[in-house]
Amino acid sequence: MFDLTLMEWLLVILCAILIGLSKSGLPNLVILVITLLMLVFPAKESVGILLPMLLIGDGFAIIYYRRSVIWKHLISLIPWVVVGIGIGYFVLDVINSAQLEPLIGFLVLSIIALHVWKDKLGERFNEMLPKSKSFTGVMGILGGFTTMIGNAAGGIMTVYLLVKGLPKQEFIGTAAWFFFIVNLIKFPFYFHLGLVNQESLTFNLWLAVPIIIGALIGVKLLPHIPQKVFQVLVLTLAAIGGLKLLI
Repeated sequence: MFDLTLMEWLLVILCAILIGLSKSGLPNLVILVITLLMLVFPAKESVGILLPMLLIGDGFAIIYYRRSVIWKHLISLIPWVVVGIGIGYFVLDVINSAQLEPLIGFLVLSIIALHVWKDKLGERFNEMLPKSKSFTGVMGILGGFTTMIGNAAGGIMTVYLLVKGLPKQEFIGTAAWFFFIVNLIKFPFYFHLGLVNQESLTFNLWLAVPIIIGALIGVKLLPHIPQKVFQVLVLTLAAIGGLKLLI
């Protein structure tokens, strides 16, 4: 599985750095990483390889933002997320990589469309979102399913936290703890499906350093990068990758 060419290694290391950057406050980067990893690995294997990489980044994020979490918003969401993870587990168990690629492509493009819609509507987007318990349930199940299928729940979580009206620091901190908890919940499911194993974990350990380097770079540099330009670039590249997976 890991007999990679030099170009493939460079692409994987780039993905590791981007994961670190994403945990420093640019979650949209994960969408791009999902599509890039599938240029190196088959769809199902890439999902399993990505999960421990995300957990390493999550570990950095929860330490850095440890004082910026609003627990009540997580406690109400997690039970529904577990339901979504369970549904995703059974889907992953019965489909192969060829069937998974267009599904992940569809999820990636849907999340990008959600981001574009949110940016276009601005404050109106927040006002249109319901604040009922049923909304929390729907967001939780969707988040659990998308994260189980393709580690792609960033867009869902963004919408959920927007409804809660959190300040930027609390927004990032609460999201960091959400993904750390959810990725831990997913780990035994991935292990049981054979998507995570001793060989893949050894491979992930080699990538811990570039992930942390990416996170440290993000902490220093991201505040100085024009958010709008960077986001458009990332979403455009991810959309190209998503279209490739879909067709």
